[in-house]
Amino acid sequence: MIDHMKIKSARLKAIRKDRKIGRPKLAKLSGLTERKLAKIEAETSSILPHSTVAILSDVLQVPEPTLTGDFPLNEEDLKPLTKSQCTSGCCS
Repeated sequence: MIDHMKIKSARLKAIRKDRKIGRPKLAKLSGLTERKLAKIEAETSSILPHSTVAILSDVLQVPEPTLTGDFPLNEEDLKPLTKSQCTSGCCS
């Protein structure tokens, strides 16, 4: 079982911005703090627990290998999300 994964931080930031998800919203949806996300995005790469990568992948709706750099970025990865992930209505 994989405990930690190395992600390309610039990809995380690019996908987040192109999907029009602000850092506060991503923090809320992922359970990370805004400060932690800012730190991750400021690095060249970050080693994160696999569970965190899985959550970020799910929230951003991209495969985990896209965040790690094993899959190339494609147009679909950089399109804004059409459906809100938030079910409580607080993030709409």
